[in-house]
Amino acid sequence: MGHGEFEDDAGGADMIGRASNVLLNPAVERRVIRVRRHWAVLIVPLLQTIGVVIVAFVLSRLLSGAGIDLWLLQSLLWYIAIAALIRYAWRVLEWWVEVVIVTDKRFMITSGIIETKNSMMPITKVTDMSFMRPVLGQILGYGTLRVESAGQKQDLERIEYLPQPEEVFLAISELIFGDKKQPRSHMLEPPRSARRRRRPRLKWSDPERGLP
Repeated sequence: MGHGEFEDDAGGADMIGRASNVLLNPAVERRVIRVRRHWAVLIVPLLQTIGVVIVAFVLSRLLSGAGIDLWLLQSLLWYIAIAALIRYAWRVLEWWVEVVIVTDKRFMITSGIIETKNSMMPITKVTDMSFMRPVLGQILGYGTLRVESAGQKQDLERIEYLPQPEEVFLAISELIFGDKKQPRSHMLEPPRSARRRRRPRLKWSDPERGLP
């Protein structure tokens, strides 16, 4: 997964993710983030697929070496291995299709190959956010974003395998809670009377002392 970019307030091309306006109206909302889940989500299915293929190959070799003519069982083992490969290819395709989108008005996840699913949550319902990175996520560069919202539970409360979690968290926080780049002073301003400039005192001439 490549590094994302940010979009500025002027609506330039500086943004996280690739260019796509699926289900978005640029005249109404501004897309800020568009990313896929981190490729690490495919590690467990890959290991499962490799395990099934190795077991099928080993059992087939053992049956052939023992001289047992069980062609039906050997064929079944290879069919299982092929099915595991097809299952993994399907998981890769699902990962490629699924997209996480954040605009200045809502969260949205689009997923599904045959049947498309769109989960959406208005940005105004977000009350708090946090993210965490597991040990493997610190190495590979992904994390889990937890979104707390007002009202009933949403499908977007927990987004796992999110790439660049720090950048995404800061970008969303800036949308929800305002611009954090401008430093703000917590000290009260002095009253207007204290800030008035003092008038210069007039010097009076004294003819007896010879002053001008």
